[in-house]
Amino acid sequence: MKSIYILLITGFFIGCQPHNKKELIVSAQDTEHYSTENISDFQQRLSDAALSIVDASIQYDPAYFSISYPNGDIPANKGVCTDVVIRSYRILDIDLQKEVHEDMKAHFNLYPAIWGLRKTDTNIDHRRVPNLEVFFTRKGKSLPVSQNQKDYKPGEIVTWMIQDKMPHIGIVTHKKTKDKKRYLIVHNVGGGQVLEDCLFRYKITGHYTYGY
Repeated sequence: MKSIYILLITGFFIGCQPHNKKELIVSAQDTEHYSTENISDFQQRLSDAALSIVDASIQYDPAYFSISYPNGDIPANKGVCTDVVIRSYRILDIDLQKEVHEDMKAHFNLYPAIWGLRKTDTNIDHRRVPNLEVFFTRKGKSLPVSQNQKDYKPGEIVTWMIQDKMPHIGIVTHKKTKDKKRYLIVHNVGGGQVLEDCLFRYKITGHYTYGY
């Protein structure tokens, strides 16, 4: 029952682990730095921010945490996929906890009613993928979803649905695969905050830009 309670509270899914952690994590030696895309300075800085928090030792923990507001964070050695996005934006002085809360409080009916909440919760609202999808659509820009790798640029946000039930999110970086075909993603699907070639590994459900 405890696991079910945690799942309902957080909206994350326990046990979402990489198929083979050693095979999926891309080392720095297998990537190259490319800045040839026509991207904004903000997108480049967001890509840099995401790369700066890569840490495979981060423990995947979907538990509900009581955190401060604004600029609250769960313990630094823990996290889930949304924490990758939140921590990366915080490096650029954008507090998604505050931004999501303010928009959700003003437009609560526009956000998913998946969890049966009747009011906002600054501890968890910004850490739920469906809420971030609504926020990025409203306050940022929703981009086309495709299977064309050229449509995805550094500093953009991608969301997925894993096994048709597990929402996931990550940040596209300026690092490319060794064959230079795809940009690598910083995300956390159970193996820490890692850099991986996973753009088309799961079903893409959203594609966004958000920032100044």
